[in-house]
Amino acid sequence: MFHPKLFESRNVVITGAGRGIGLEVARQFLDCGAHVLVHIGRDADRELPDFLLEAEADRRAFLIAADFAAGHGVQDFIAAAGERFDRVDVLVNNAGTMVGRFPAGELTDEQYEKIVHLNQTSVMEVTRGVLPLLRAAGQAAIINTVSISALTGGSPGSAIYSASKAFVAAYSKALARELAPDGIRVNCVSPGTISTDFHERYSSREKLEQTRKSIPLQRLGTPADCAPAYLFLAAPTLSGYITGQVLEINGGQLIC
Repeated sequence: MFHPKLFESRNVVITGAGRGIGLEVARQFLDCGAHVLVHIGRDADRELPDFLLEAEADRRAFLIAADFAAGHGVQDFIAAAGERFDRVDVLVNNAGTMVGRFPAGELTDEQYEKIVHLNQTSVMEVTRGVLPLLRAAGQAAIINTVSISALTGGSPGSAIYSASKAFVAAYSKALARELAPDGIRVNCVSPGTISTDFHERYSSREKLEQTRKSIPLQRLGTPADCAPAYLFLAAPTLSGYITGQVLEINGGQLIC
């Protein structure tokens, strides 16, 4: 793995880090010496793993609950970042979800707006709010989580989710060009089918098994498969000449 001091004295902000990929990304940044503002979602009473609670006790992790679907959720989270950090070296926009599978002819305005707000608008809002702290770092990185569905269109019922992830990928490329003069690199990590509670909620066992058989590596991914890509893209010593890119992590799904 990475050197335990790779992110020593670096400040990292991670949204959607209460479970799944985001939680593993937080763990690996903490293991490499970072101070991490951890967005644990909207549930302040969520059961969290011991490593996060121990890091919080050591003042290396700051656990923040915020509902990005609520009126002031993003603003409150940005305010929390400003209270704890005078600069942000790394921003990971990982918050987002499918919400549900909605056939195109039955999708309601409310469902559409919720998906777009969580997966698309909140990424813009968090980035905009944290940008002064990123500029203060002098050499910062933004890593946005997209999805293989941004390229494939996803499976039935996920059209708006897939489209929102494609928006984030295009937004990230535009940001990479715009923010380069500020020394800020912007890249994306695009997971394929990863074994998390996301697919437990939105995919059947039969569908997942069918997908597994179609993957060249013959298995679904794990959060541990994905997390190192975020650290790689965040470290200027490893990826200082990489910006505006989407790193696909899918066991070969895209070559099938």
